[in-house]
Amino acid sequence: ENFKPAQVLNSLNWPDNHLTTNRKLHFSIAKDDDDDVHFEIDSLTGDLFLSKELDYETTSHFLLQVIIKDYNNNPPQNNTVFLSIDVEDQNDHSPYFQDDFVVIGIEENVPVGTLVYTFNAKDGDGSFLNSKIQYSLEMSNMGENPFLIHPLYGTLTTAFPLDREITRSVIVTVSATDQAINLTDRRLDSLAVKIVILDMNDNSPSFKSSPLSYVVEDVEVGFLVHRIIAKDPDEGRNGQVTYHILSGNENKAFVLDKITGLLTTAQLLDREIQEHYSLTVMALDDGSPALSATQVLTIIVLDVNDETPIFLKQLYEAAVRENQDPGEFVIKVEAVDRDAGLNSLLRYEVLPGTGYEKFKMNSDSGELITTASLDRETQEVFSIKGSPSRSSTAQLYLTVLDENDHSPLFAKTQYQISVREDLEEGSDILDLFASDEDDGLNGEVTYSLIDDTFGTFAIDSVTGSIVTTKALDRETKSQYTFRAVASDCSTHLPRSTTVMTVLIEDVNDNVPKFEQSYYKASVWEGQSPKTDIIQVFATDFDSGLNGETEYSILSGNENAIFLIDSVRGILTTNTVLDHENASSYRETASSHRLILLASDRGTPSLNSTATVLITVLDVNDNSPVFSSPEYHIHVKESIPVGSHITEVSANDCDAGTNAEITYAIISGNDRGHFRLDGKTGSVDLMKTLDYEDTMKFTLIIQAT
Repeated sequence: ENFKPAQVLNSLNWPDNHLTTNRKLHFSIAKDDDDDVHFEIDSLTGDLFLSKELDYETTSHFLLQVIIKDYNNNPPQNNTVFLSIDVEDQNDHSPYFQDDFVVIGIEENVPVGTLVYTFNAKDGDGSFLNSKIQYSLEMSNMGENPFLIHPLYGTLTTAFPLDREITRSVIVTVSATDQAINLTDRRLDSLAVKIVILDMNDNSPSFKSSPLSYVVEDVEVGFLVHRIIAKDPDEGRNGQVTYHILSGNENKAFVLDKITGLLTTAQLLDREIQEHYSLTVMALDDGSPALSATQVLTIIVLDVNDETPIFLKQLYEAAVRENQDPGEFVIKVEAVDRDAGLNSLLRYEVLPGTGYEKFKMNSDSGELITTASLDRETQEVFSIKGSPSRSSTAQLYLTVLDENDHSPLFAKTQYQISVREDLEEGSDILDLFASDEDDGLNGEVTYSLIDDTFGTFAIDSVTGSIVTTKALDRETKSQYTFRAVASDCSTHLPRSTTVMTVLIEDVNDNVPKFEQSYYKASVWEGQSPKTDIIQVFATDFDSGLNGETEYSILSGNENAIFLIDSVRGILTTNTVLDHENASSYRETASSHRLILLASDRGTPSLNSTATVLITVLDVNDNSPVFSSPEYHIHVKESIPVGSHITEVSANDCDAGTNAEITYAIISGNDRGHFRLDGKTGSVDLMKTLDYEDTMKFTLIIQAT
């Protein structure tokens, strides 16, 4: 491609057998309108010239159509030759980068071998070696190069771990060299690259300030106690440190400025309350995630003499037995001064007051003793003030101890109460109270029952509350009488008693009960109304209206045949009874079944039933009645003796023997032709009949 224009490239030679000295040829190159002409041909000699510089990268091959016109022929003869021309590449382009200077950022915590950047240099040459690029890397200083570049691909990778805190940035020169065969022909281009190591939050803050500080206890609020300093080698927010108190400041004694690390007092300090503080302080960077460090800061509070003596108790209580000799030990009081040295040495004394002359205080030990014999009945309580020097005081209440000289007393010697018998088990029926003027155990009263309550009642030994221990039943026991005892807790057990009377009020909980559940009675028919039949009894164990029983007929008396006395339970007839006409209300032919009801007068009323079977006894008040008033019988005179002629029948509405019928012929059988069976009413022939003698017999038969 570096061949110069106007130089002969080549000549077109005609074959020898075609050449003659007189041969006349004309050479030309066929051209298109769009062709960019790089070649010319000598029309007479056929020499091929370069008319324009070649560029391999633009066109690497030409195909020329050469037309040869032979004028020796007539007409002239045209011949065409195709000429193929290959352009050889020359290394006339240097590699080049798109940029003159590149700044690359890479995080410091990436692993070795991480891709940092890919360089892509271009080369305008067309052939392989002339445009093949090889990359190289060169440090701008003599330090260790933490990067590698791939010679073929141009990839820049980490060769060693990166640490921004050691090396913040690296400047390297990246070169791109083509691979022309002749080393002297090779071309190159270079690029300056700055690689900035980007910070990662990989360092925790570290404290530089002392973990110990001192402060006097009387400093004002806002006093600067300590400055906390922590450093973080990271960059930017990763290295920005704030300060925080994690623990040890529960009473809010200090305030820490989170930006400056200045620790100041937030309230007045008192060494006697707290001699030192142990604050756990955290230094926290602003990275993500944030890293931290902690330090225990000990603050020693220095003493100032600002305390007065203080009694261990503001109120002391003691007791001493009455009638003891002087010099009896009462109590030892004690005060403390939290200051040190001479200011903490104490002396005790008793301040003037009522009865103070009866006591003496040891000024060094604080022991109090009596100087006279005490009498509880004269004065039971002494209030004494003791004072060490410097004005602190304490109160002492001294109690004279009691002796058990009083018995418990009930408010009443006897109690009478009424309770319903349906009271639930465990119910409180009465709260007894007995008072005891003694003190302490001598005045503590306990309660008990000393008589048999049949397991029905119990008393709370502390409160005196009497409760039921089982269900009550007035019908079993309607009244309980027992004694309650009140005792104190002394050795001699003085006590008092009261009599308890508990009346059980009736509740309608019992059903009237008949003596029998089934009664049988009888009555003669034909009796006049109000005839007594039977008296029934029902018992109700309740009292009052709950136990009053009323009688009534519940069923079986639809025709009002019977009456019952609602009070006495006497069952009577209400009408004249007819044994033969009772089918509408009797169970059998001659009986009545009544359901009686016994009800009490309680609210609600309770009741029970009993059955009464009443039999109506028969009276012979009905005559036998024949089934027909006349019987007409036709017989032949030739029937033999003994033949059955007929049978008569009668019916008697009475019962039993009153209904047993006997038949007899009372007339018309004077000659004895017929025989009548007195039981069955059967009539038989006893003599031969003769029509000519007697054509008709009229027999009068009586049923009895």
